Amino acid sequence: MKTYLVRRVLQSIPTLLLVTVVTFSITMLLPGDPALAFLGEAAAMDKVAYEAMRRELGLDQPVPVQYALWLGRTLQGDLGRSVRTREPVWEALKARFPVTLQLTVMAMAIGLAVAVPVGIISAIRPNSRLDMVGTIAAVSGLAIPSFWLGIMLIYVFALWLGWLPPSGYAAPSTGLGQNLQLMLLPALALGTEQAAVIMRQVRSALLEVLHQEYIVTAWAKGLREAPIVARHALRNALIPVVTIIGLQTGRLFGGAVVVETIFALPGLGRLAADSIFFRDFPSLQGVVLILAVAVFLSNLLTDVLYSYLDPRIRYA
Repeated sequence: MKTYLVRRVLQSIPTLLLVTVVTFSITMLLPGDPALAFLGEAAAMDKVAYEAMRRELGLDQPVPVQYALWLGRTLQGDLGRSVRTREPVWEALKARFPVTLQLTVMAMAIGLAVAVPVGIISAIRPNSRLDMVGTIAAVSGLAIPSFWLGIMLIYVFALWLGWLPPSGYAAPSTGLGQNLQLMLLPALALGTEQAAVIMRQVRSALLEVLHQEYIVTAWAKGLREAPIVARHALRNALIPVVTIIGLQTGRLFGGAVVVETIFALPGLGRLAADSIFFRDFPSLQGVVLILAVAVFLSNLLTDVLYSYLDPRIRYA
């Protein structure tokens, strides 16, 4: 197992370097001048101050040199300062990352809590009424955009029924109950699509496993349905499901940009949206980089779980 993990980490180093290249290239692709954004329109009229700012930011150097300098500062934990707030980008990321992390964890938990049991029931009872209801719900979850679902959740549960607050955020330290109330609707809006995708994968994978010869043999021996599904079929069926969960993690972080904006959550997604709007290049670079690393770590964890579920991988 240790050898497999070391190999996976070493194989991921080129990917991380490519991520840093793409992240740095954001400032080259987006319109606007970082030096002009730092100085402001009025101060930019001073050519001396403008050239001094370009030298301070390293914009007077060739692009490869700029990338090397930026990568060196990034490896030391220096992501620069925000154009809009003038605070260190790293401090802003540390303050906002727990919000996005909690949102994605809750969304994935909701998706798994709904998808796994519904997928198992649909696979055990194919073409039944429960299977048809689950299929319709899954197709609906895939078809409904998260932003529209978020607005509808606010209208129904906040404005119409008055059960939950419509938007805002409270840290868990101020009160866990209030925090969960504010995070439930965003997590539902973000986790519905995950539930639909995972449910269909659980159903199809479990259906395939239930037709394997060793499962048929277990049925022939007179074993009960619950042990056959739980002990023999489900573990093998979860192998492709774990892969889907790892891939869906990246979509969760991407969907957080829209959901956090709708529900006024101070997370990384909203920071990314504000950074694009205000042309805050250092903050945007920091958000993209930390989200890319988070996706990388989630995929690494997926590989570890995959090797645990399928010994052929770690022994290969």
